[in-house]
Amino acid sequence: MKSRLHSFLSPRSVALVGASDRPRSVGGKVARNLLAGGFTGDVWFVNARHATVAGRPAYRSVDALPGVPDLAVLCTPAATLPALVTALGTKGCQAAVLITAGLEALGDDGRRIDITVLEAARASGMRLLGPNCVGLLSPKHGLNASFAHAMGTAGDLALVAQSGALMTALLDWAAAQDIGFSHGLSLGNALDVGFPELLDLLRDDADTRAILLYIESIVDGPRFVEAATAAARLKPVIVVKSGRAPEGARAAASHTGALAGSDEVYDAAFRRAGLLRVDTTRALFDVAETLARCEGLAGGRLAIVTNGGGPAILATDALIAHGGQLARLSPDTLAALDASLPSVWSHGNPVDIVGDAPPARYADTLRLVLADPQVDAVLLIHAPTAIVPAEEIAAACLPVSKPGAKPLLTCWMGGEAVRTAAEACAAAGLAVFETPEEAVDGFVDAVRHRTLRAALAAPRSVAPVPAALQAELDRLLTAARSAGREWLSEAEAKAMLAACGIPVVATQVAADETDAGRIAEALAVPVALKLLSPDITHKSEVGGVVLGLAGRDATEAAARSMRERVAALRPAARLEGFTVQPMVDRTAGEELLLGIATDPTFGRILLFGAGGVAAELKADKALELLPIDAVQASALIDRTRVVRLMAGYRGRAALDRTGVEQALQSLDLLARAVPDLLELDINPLLATPAGVIALDARIRLRIPRIRPES
Repeated sequence: MKSRLHSFLSPRSVALVGASDRPRSVGGKVARNLLAGGFTGDVWFVNARHATVAGRPAYRSVDALPGVPDLAVLCTPAATLPALVTALGTKGCQAAVLITAGLEALGDDGRRIDITVLEAARASGMRLLGPNCVGLLSPKHGLNASFAHAMGTAGDLALVAQSGALMTALLDWAAAQDIGFSHGLSLGNALDVGFPELLDLLRDDADTRAILLYIESIVDGPRFVEAATAAARLKPVIVVKSGRAPEGARAAASHTGALAGSDEVYDAAFRRAGLLRVDTTRALFDVAETLARCEGLAGGRLAIVTNGGGPAILATDALIAHGGQLARLSPDTLAALDASLPSVWSHGNPVDIVGDAPPARYADTLRLVLADPQVDAVLLIHAPTAIVPAEEIAAACLPVSKPGAKPLLTCWMGGEAVRTAAEACAAAGLAVFETPEEAVDGFVDAVRHRTLRAALAAPRSVAPVPAALQAELDRLLTAARSAGREWLSEAEAKAMLAACGIPVVATQVAADETDAGRIAEALAVPVALKLLSPDITHKSEVGGVVLGLAGRDATEAAARSMRERVAALRPAARLEGFTVQPMVDRTAGEELLLGIATDPTFGRILLFGAGGVAAELKADKALELLPIDAVQASALIDRTRVVRLMAGYRGRAALDRTGVEQALQSLDLLARAVPDLLELDINPLLATPAGVIALDARIRLRIPRIRPES
């Protein structure tokens, strides 16, 4: 049984409320579009003052319509919408497009109009698209229920956009490029139907091969990720998002907390859902086209065949810069190429077949390289010459690429001299590009999409929180929760980490300077002294950390100086004492940063990166949505630069990567066990060849709001 949402894509009848003959009115434009699109279902116009619109009968009210419309389009003033939605719902209408803007205003009853409209729709089960939207189009069904200036041609790409202006511009651009659509849907303010509902709908739409999204913001992050993941498992979902926020746009008490709400979190969400993110609106279409022509891609090893060294170098540079892989040709392939090519050929990949190559040399070379088991795709680059016309080369090469075989990408450099060749390849279903860099971008996008799809298909396993651990964590949190404290003390935070299996440096709490000196003397090793204050989370900013103290006297003196600095710099801050811990040799390893933050849109996120006091300056970090499993923990590490240092260099032993991965999974366990955990920082987690140890930690809890007694 089809849901009411299907009426947005394939209605049998459409009613336009607010239809008009006025040329420049929204109701007039929508009426003309409905009639001009070729829609074969019933189209009914509603106009309270005129008996005809556009030469067709017009009905005075919704109640007067001759039947029940599957889809209604409303272009009337905002104040009229509550009654109209109620009337349509009572009549049995399935769905409505609210083109009208201004629903944030108050109605005659003193309530916001949009709230009243939504309540009216929910009373009958009717679904709403908009308000403040351009409308919708289904070119394949001849439906243009919008005030866009053009419907576009029929195709298999679905476009969902939050911006109506951007949607109309994309339709116009795509029409000039002969790019066709199955559907175009403008979300507007998304009072009811949003990205998740439309992703669910388009996921199962037989007319749609790929889904293109223009996103400005997401409201329900978890629901979006769920719907996007389900859609991406079946077809490509490509997204461009505006509003990339600069790093450090807001201050926060923890390194990880500063990332909440950032564009990097959207990156993590798109990756988790298997969405391919691109940077420009044009790339939406370019990538969709490339993916359609690279469906047989089995890996990321690219071979390049060219008639000129310069273009091949550009392609290679672009491939390496994107983290791509240049295929290593097998000995058999190299021997076969040696036998068939001039002696001056490049003898490797890229395969330079020399500028005077005739069509047969292109075809023979492509056949050999495509057959190499160490090659996943081939890029053919041709620069025009006066020796052989490009169209003859294309004609010789096309039979080499067979349906279902390895992808063959083509780059025809130049203009008019290669136009016919490029058109022939495009018509045959090959990916066609104008420059080597664009070709490599297309290949890398195809590899990224393959990787994302593979990650979605991989089984996931997240272990439940053991009952004993849950009980221990609840016990450790009792004091903070009872006191209504947001921030745990350093000792409390480290106890939480230790309970989850993360090694921590032993930490003792000193009530005052004398106590700190006594602890240092008992330890009989150099110590680190830190202030203990619920009001100061970045201790180093007030001189609240002193390292390498030896003995009672030095420790007491440092504690007194620390108290004086805090009194001068933060006189309102409470100083509850100090913590004392034995020094750890940091020269034997790398300082890492691990953290958790709560994003307002997507929920809890996990951070990994380079740590230490200069963590912000290093700007080496990667994010992942929680929960994670072992595979995702490992992938998170691989997305940073510090992973290269962890692997060992210049005779230095590799660090304990397994210990770091286990620490990340322990944080996932902690997050699931403590739902009110808002922020967590381990900075640094010292990773050495022998293991890992947390030297400092901060944990912030969500404090429940207490409702005042009535």
